[in-house]
Amino acid sequence: MNLLATLSLVAAPSASADTRTAVGGGTGIIFRLQPTPEEPTGFHVCTLTAVGRDAAGNLVALTNAHCFIDEAGNKPVGEKVYRDRSPAGTAFSPAPLADSRPDLDTGVIGTVTYVSTPNNLLNSGPKGLDYAVIKLDESRVAPTSTVGGVTLTSLGAPPAGGTRMCKEGHRTGLTCGIKLGTHDMWFTHLIRTDGGDSGSPVVDGHTLVGNAWGAQHSSPILGILDEMNVHGGVGAGFHLAT
Repeated sequence: MNLLATLSLVAAPSASADTRTAVGGGTGIIFRLQPTPEEPTGFHVCTLTAVGRDAAGNLVALTNAHCFIDEAGNKPVGEKVYRDRSPAGTAFSPAPLADSRPDLDTGVIGTVTYVSTPNNLLNSGPKGLDYAVIKLDESRVAPTSTVGGVTLTSLGAPPAGGTRMCKEGHRTGLTCGIKLGTHDMWFTHLIRTDGGDSGSPVVDGHTLVGNAWGAQHSSPILGILDEMNVHGGVGAGFHLAT
C-alpha cells in the first residue's frame, strides 16, 4: 500500500506591517495638557507644517512658535507633543476645539527642541518667522507626504502675487486663496484659517512655500530653513521625508 505523504504548506514569512502612526504637514497636534493627558481640561492645539529629516538624520516636524509660548513669554523647550485624534474639520464645518483629545494609543509623538521668535504682528515685540522644531519619536510615528487634500513633494519660494495657494489645517481642512503680497519678512494671502490651524502648510501645487499663522499671513519656508541652518542643532539641514 502506498503511503501518502502529507505536505505542510508553510507560507513564506511576510514583512510585519508598520503600525506606527502617520504624521505629516497638516496633521493636528495637541499639547500643554492640563492637568493630565488622560483627563485634560485645558490644552492647546496647532497643525504641523511638515515632517522631514535634518542633516543628522533625525525625524523632525515643524509648526508655529506661538503655539508653545505661554502667557509669561516662556518658550517651553522640552514640551511633549501628541497627535490630535479628533477628526479634521472643513471650512464649512470646522473641527470643534472641545473635541480635541490626545492620541494616547500612540502616545507622545515628539518633543519641542527649539522655539523661534513669534510673529508678534499685533504687538510691539520683536518680529520673527514664528516656527518651532519638534524632534519626533520614530518608534511611534512615520512620515507621510499626504494629509487631507495636500501632498508635499518639494520646498520653494512663495509664488507671484495673484497665484492661487492652499493650506491644510486640522481645524478647517483645505482652504485656498490668492497671494496678495509681502509684509516685512512674511507673505500675505486670502487663505482662510482658524484657531488650531496655526502652523498649517501653505502650498503652491505640491510645493511647500510657507507656514500659516493667522491674520492672513504666513512665513516663507525657505527663510525658516535658512534661520534653522544658522541656528544649528535639531532641524538644521531640513529636507522633506520621503
